[in-house]
Amino acid sequence: MPSDHIVYLTGLYPAVSHTFILREVAALRAMGLRVTTCSVNRPQPAHLIGPDERTAAGTTFYLLAAACRPLTLLAAVGRAIRRPRRLARAAGMLRHSGATGIGGHTRQVAYLIEAMVLARFLDRSGATRIHNQLGMASASVSLYASVLAGIPFSFTLHGPDDFLEGPSRQMAAKIASADFVACISAFCRDQARQRCDSRDWPKLQIVRCGIDPAAYRRADRTPPLRRLLFVGRLVPVKGVSVLIGAFGRIARDCPDAVLTIVGDGPDRAGLEAMASGLGLGGRIAFTGAQNQQQVAARMAEADLFVLPSFAEGLPVVLMEAMASGLPVIATNIAGIPELVEDNVTGRLVEAGDERQLARAMRDCLTMPLPALTMARQGQIRASRDHDMWTEARRLARFLQASGNRPA
Repeated sequence: MPSDHIVYLTGLYPAVSHTFILREVAALRAMGLRVTTCSVNRPQPAHLIGPDERTAAGTTFYLLAAACRPLTLLAAVGRAIRRPRRLARAAGMLRHSGATGIGGHTRQVAYLIEAMVLARFLDRSGATRIHNQLGMASASVSLYASVLAGIPFSFTLHGPDDFLEGPSRQMAAKIASADFVACISAFCRDQARQRCDSRDWPKLQIVRCGIDPAAYRRADRTPPLRRLLFVGRLVPVKGVSVLIGAFGRIARDCPDAVLTIVGDGPDRAGLEAMASGLGLGGRIAFTGAQNQQQVAARMAEADLFVLPSFAEGLPVVLMEAMASGLPVIATNIAGIPELVEDNVTGRLVEAGDERQLARAMRDCLTMPLPALTMARQGQIRASRDHDMWTEARRLARFLQASGNRPA
């Protein structure tokens, strides 16, 4: 049994939209690594939609909850003060955080205090590394905690939010302090290169998000194709209003077509009203959020998967759909073209172009044989390039490598 003890931190865990972290942790543990999960925030019950999520919530250390306990906070601050060199180094990083204004500096101080609580937990648990999922605020907490605890720090970059939060100086500082950075796509790595010193480029390693191909059975799909599927959060960036509008454009030409929208979010009521206003209430079903097993079952039943997002990293849900043997239509953004090659493994359309999306949907439904041919190629690519066991082994090699330990 390896002696490494990896602590994973992210902003919210478990979460409906972060099932890839659940899988990654499970794969690393199955390979013999000791992994403890930590989350800044405790999830609301709506995120605990399956047994895997509920189990994960019961074994995760929640940072803000711990920091709100006065004795824990006092002990953490006292521990940091007794290590003045480490505390001085961590505090010195605040000056290079790129924060601006009172609000920005106040947030960085709050992250440092959270890091004190986390560092105490790292010490008490015998952690040998902290790895952060996503490069946003929690990565700052992880970085400061690694300095306070004297252990290596690394993180996984997804995008696009990772690159939008805070000035480039913040990202550059995180990359400079990490001993490696896992980038989920070549596009993600290129974005990171733009935001860091070229001397740090060798730290940027592609480690893709993965799926278990065996969990997604391929249905024997034959014409006609009529059941469309979307899975994702119901928020503006996912472009669901564009999808509903495009579906309205093909409704007359494809009278048997139906659309299932899996997911929840603040836009749900408005999207339901939009569907009803277009006279599509009987042909568009909103299911709410569903767990991994339920999503896999939906994909097995569907005929065509559509993801009309305005911004993504490289969506795991696309990998799942392709592994299920579904024809896919997605937007030509970020890392998606690394997975969906237009007219080879799926169809690509411009984000926000309702007419183009409708045309691609109509083509797949009315000319099913080319769509099914693309689906077969897509299944091969997703299963080959995004096998979670292959990617977990690659990540494990980096996690177990001896890093530059803070003094």
